[in-house]
Amino acid sequence: MNKKQLDWSSFILSISFILAMCLIIFLYPKQTDIWLQNVHDHLMNQVGILYLWAGFSSLLFLLWVAFSKYGKIKLGPKHAKPTFSTFSWIALVFCAGIGAGVIYWGTIEWAFYYMEPPFSLAQGSIEAIEWSAAYGMFHTGPTAWAIYCLPAIPIAYIYHVKGKPVLKISEACRPILKHHSDGVIGKIIDLAFIIGLLGSSGTTLGISIPMIAAGVHKLTGLEHTYTLDILILFVCTLLFSISVYSGLEKGIKKLSDINIYLAISLLLFVFLAGPTIFILEMSTNSIGLVSTNLLRLNTWIDPIGQSGFPEKWTLFFWAWWIVYAPFIGLFIAKISRGRTIKQVILGTIGFGTVGCWLFFTILGNFSLYKQLNGSLPVVELLAINGAPETIVTILSTLPLGELAVLLFTLLSIVFLSTTFDTSSYMLAAVTQKNVHGDPIRWNRLFWAFALALPPAALMFIGGLNALQTVTLIVALPSVFIIGLLVFSFLKLMESENPR
Repeated sequence: MNKKQLDWSSFILSISFILAMCLIIFLYPKQTDIWLQNVHDHLMNQVGILYLWAGFSSLLFLLWVAFSKYGKIKLGPKHAKPTFSTFSWIALVFCAGIGAGVIYWGTIEWAFYYMEPPFSLAQGSIEAIEWSAAYGMFHTGPTAWAIYCLPAIPIAYIYHVKGKPVLKISEACRPILKHHSDGVIGKIIDLAFIIGLLGSSGTTLGISIPMIAAGVHKLTGLEHTYTLDILILFVCTLLFSISVYSGLEKGIKKLSDINIYLAISLLLFVFLAGPTIFILEMSTNSIGLVSTNLLRLNTWIDPIGQSGFPEKWTLFFWAWWIVYAPFIGLFIAKISRGRTIKQVILGTIGFGTVGCWLFFTILGNFSLYKQLNGSLPVVELLAINGAPETIVTILSTLPLGELAVLLFTLLSIVFLSTTFDTSSYMLAAVTQKNVHGDPIRWNRLFWAFALALPPAALMFIGGLNALQTVTLIVALPSVFIIGLLVFSFLKLMESENPR
């Protein structure tokens, strides 16, 4: 253990924040819930538009970079080969960036829009139903993955081309901040990144753990209680702590590969056992809707109708992607040695989008089919029982329903673990002064267990609104960090690749 390698100020400040946040939530749950609701309304009214433009600008900027002369730059020496195979690289990026949330939203997101359609469409109309199936694909499409990819570019250039063994957001901002990256401003940026990741992790786990618990309840009959949620949280934490302790090659990579195979198995089973033709037809229709309306979707804020739809959904999802973006950017940078900037951009946006759309088109359209043909009142079940139980009920209607629920539960656990072993890995990296190879083992293991504290507190409050608000709050600093990274990259390119 090399104590000099640890950035103690970042480490201690981060732990202090976690403990303070969790203590407040446990001591004052009702007051915290009310405060979060008030903050949610205020944020949406005052700064919500920032999230919308952050998303669209990320997509436009990265497309420009990919097809400019900068896209040809290789991350590493000219003759360097990619560290990971294309399959493993895709698996690592996808599993780090998505988690079990893709199963949750992929299966049930359409039902929220079915009840409250976008564009003031009449509930139950053909157009409203078509958009309910398509809108979730927009939220996990090119714009979302561009948000993830943007921070990776300046970080990867500094790490692989400049050869600086530092995986910190403040280091990537050095072209703009200069010596301030080593001072108070740099510490604030790194702390904002850590707080954002901890808060968003709490949101993700707060959504995913109850879904896994619903699967366990269906399979074993155990009552779904807060105690069961905590027990599952402990099991998942144990799994991703073993993975992150094993390191990037032996742990995280192998678990990500397993995850992809499990995901393909579940999707293929649902596709073949479910209404295959309906899934194909609705998928084709949804892809067309999203593709032909991409500009409209990226800029729709509904200022006249004031339906609240963009604020409740699109801005929430963009905040979710934004708050994870610096972390995913650090991870993509770490694993992308030997690839060109263009390959990283198009690979992340392209494969990430396709991977998410497979979940939405197969799981989502299967559950929509159950609603439309009257075999399962999905929308009513969602209103009465909530999303986790409804998702499990949908999957149990498949042939060999218990096997499908078992596969779904296992996949959810592994998906969750592949996101949080990566989170632990990058938190350990950011709280060190430098990273040669893997971060210190005990540091990686420590953050694996520390990540379990925020979701334990947020699940104590319960409710999707509280989780959404936490995401919106912790995402706000990340908007400015992403902007700073863009200008840092442009300045770096101008100084090292002059016209």
